[in-house]
Amino acid sequence: MKSVEELGERKIIDIILKRLEPMPNMPIAFGDDVSAVDLGNGKLAVIKTDMLVSKTDMPPQMSPWQAARKAIVMNISDLAAKGVRPMALLASLGVPRSLSEQDIEQIGNGLNAGAREYDAYVLGGDTNEASDLVVSCVAFGMAEQSRVMLRRGAKPGDIVAVTGPFGKPAAGLKILLQNLSAPAPLKKKLVDSVLMPKARLKEGLTLAQTGAVTASIDSSDGLAWSLHEIARASNVGFHIDSLPMAEEAIKFANMHGLDPVELCLYAGEEYELVVTVTPSLFERARKKVSLIRIGYVNEEKTLVLKVLKKRVPIEPRGWEHLKTK
Repeated sequence: MKSVEELGERKIIDIILKRLEPMPNMPIAFGDDVSAVDLGNGKLAVIKTDMLVSKTDMPPQMSPWQAARKAIVMNISDLAAKGVRPMALLASLGVPRSLSEQDIEQIGNGLNAGAREYDAYVLGGDTNEASDLVVSCVAFGMAEQSRVMLRRGAKPGDIVAVTGPFGKPAAGLKILLQNLSAPAPLKKKLVDSVLMPKARLKEGLTLAQTGAVTASIDSSDGLAWSLHEIARASNVGFHIDSLPMAEEAIKFANMHGLDPVELCLYAGEEYELVVTVTPSLFERARKKVSLIRIGYVNEEKTLVLKVLKKRVPIEPRGWEHLKTK
């Protein structure tokens, strides 16, 4: 039997899901960004849970306020990817004895600030003692089933687009964790992308109303992994001909001899939306939401990046908890 380190987070999820009996007529299948319950009359109750753990998700420079806010943003980002407006959240805390009263106040303020930033409310939760700070949230929203944007649905010929550039959090983490240098203005932008992430809720809600999106995912595990998830769910492939590399990430990579493609594709901690769009509706969608076209869906069921007339495979990797081998 393999250890959890050999399995990694995604294999662990697969093992557990195979042992769960699916609810009859599940409106959103296992493996998407969110779960849902059919309320009838075309309405869904959409639910998401995500967990922040200090050891793996909280750089030493991140305050308890920022960590609590991030835990909210993580959940809302997944609702955004489905085009669902958050209404309420629950927050469960694992509290180590080392925290102070001021830390607890910061956590409460951070939870409230994150929720109110997206017009939602924290209704309550649970607390328990833990060896590490844990902030686990559940987000709830309501949606019309016909408007929810799933991971499956991408079709050959669809345009692939994202809601913003990639690579800044990867560079910011190198500053925070490896003490790499950068000029003050650049450093602030890169570090802020880690400490103060933002969910693309407005964009997700708007895109859902256009009816142009055929598949959608939150990119917090990295652009490459997000593309592979849509490809797997939709049984298609991708031809990427224009990487959405952030200018700040390119500057940082050039300063330190890093590969900007690596920062853009494989790092994670991004909260952009990755979508596929019906070609005839792309310009209409782009007039409502700032979208960056990066490629198109193909029938080959392979994921390739075109670089200088060469086709380079996009590897199925990104951020994964527990995985060390």
